[in-house]
Amino acid sequence: MSKNFPKEALKAINKKGGKNISENAVKKLAGTVKADTLQNEAQLRQLIKQVSAMANIPVSEDTVRDIVSAVKKSGMSSSNMEALMKMMMKK
Repeated sequence: MSKNFPKEALKAINKKGGKNISENAVKKLAGTVKADTLQNEAQLRQLIKQVSAMANIPVSEDTVRDIVSAVKKSGMSSSNMEALMKMMMKK
């Protein structure tokens, strides 16, 4: 996973969550993500919960299922990461 996190996405997350998350905090969390994390449902669910807590944005079980499904179908290439971010921001 790329360690370059788009500043616009971080700004949108901070605005929606009302919490100021630093780029370094996101990079630190992203550094723990491996390719296996995105293929293992339990690890992926844990990552979603960590991001949700970090951003102070509650994520429903339905949204978690949607995200898990999208990640598994996509293989999480950098080209579809933006689409996933948009989906998360709409929920």
